[in-house]
Order: sequence, then C-alpha cells, then structure tokens
Amino acid sequence: MARKHSKHGFSDDVPIEDEAPAETLSCWLCGRPTGKIVVWHHPVPKSRGGRDVVPMHPICQQNLTANFTNSELQRHGMDVEGLLANPAVRKFVDWVANKEPDFTASVTKKQR
Repeated sequence: MARKHSKHGFSDDVPIEDEAPAETLSCWLCGRPTGKIVVWHHPVPKSRGGRDVVPMHPICQQNLTANFTNSELQRHGMDVEGLLANPAVRKFVDWVANKEPDFTASVTKKQR
C-alpha cells in the first residue's frame, strides 16, 4: 500500500502557504475579542436540552457557572442582558472590560 505522505514529513520543495488570519470572535458575555483559547459554551446547558453554542473566554464561562445554576441558565437562555442584570456578573464584566483577551484569574466559588 502506498503512503499518502512522505515517511519523513513534508518535502522541502513544496511551498507551504501562509495561513490566513483566523476570524476574530467576540465573547458572548463581555463582548471583548477572544484570545488563543475559546470556550464554546452552551447558554442553555446540554443537560437541559441546550444545543446552541457561543464563543466565550474561559474566565467568563467560569464566572457564569459560579453565579448561576443550570436551572437559572436554562431560564435565561440566550438572553445576555438578563444575565448582565445580575449585580455580580455586571461587576465582573465591568472589571474584565479592560483586560487583554487571554487574561485569566481565579474565580470565586459558588455561593450555595
């Protein structure tokens, strides 16, 4: 059976095209451009029948899961404004607004 690729990698005489810059996505919660790591978050949790996904920063997703239960997220659905009405989430989004896209920090645990 013939090999699809050379045993030792790409041939030196085959030019490698420069990759086109990836489309910049905006975070669903904070609206900032996403960085190197993009989390595809289910606004309605999969356990509650959610199928749609939205791009988010890892820190933004951590904040949502720390402030809302799956039932609360299901009630809000795709309504970002409803989530931002929560004082803790609004305070977080205002705080993270001027941070770089790949910024990360620890997030407070759930208060249950």
